Amino acid sequence: MAEEQSTEEDAPAEKKSSNMLMIVIIVVLILIIIGGAVVALLLMGGDDEAATNQSAPQAKQRSDSQAKRSSGNYLDSRKLNDIGILYPLDTFTVNLKSDAGRRYLKVTMSLELEGDELSLELDNKSPVLRDRVIRILTSKSLEEISSKKGKQKISEQIMDTLNAMISDGRIKGIYFTEFVVQ
Repeated sequence: MAEEQSTEEDAPAEKKSSNMLMIVIIVVLILIIIGGAVVALLLMGGDDEAATNQSAPQAKQRSDSQAKRSSGNYLDSRKLNDIGILYPLDTFTVNLKSDAGRRYLKVTMSLELEGDELSLELDNKSPVLRDRVIRILTSKSLEEISSKKGKQKISEQIMDTLNAMISDGRIKGIYFTEFVVQ
């Protein structure tokens, strides 16, 4: 009878230890998931900081306006009163360059103009401008446009391409009012 009593007392102890083991496993899994999320956020967010830190020495060699524009802070640091005439473009819906599956990009943007006559020239050349923007957007992959740095590169590429085509002023900035990837 003494043996039967000791086995019955061991059963709750075993149950208690297996419950504790289960709790420890769950806590460890939760910590791993949280740690993975933190690492992923740091890796994704670190791209922009590294780009800003690397562009600082190069910015000193250029003029002030060029340096601000290349670091991505030029458009961000300006006051609303300093922004010129805005020329809205129709929405672009394009396929992104992709190896696996289809990705779509829907973008609406406005161009900041320098020169009053430029809006007339843009109206007259609207189909050509749209073609150039579509070609630029469709040449990009999801990875290229996902980060802040990627959006800045697209903005600069569109601005440089369009400025090379126009003669009655120049485009000073591009503002995305809609940017959806599906």
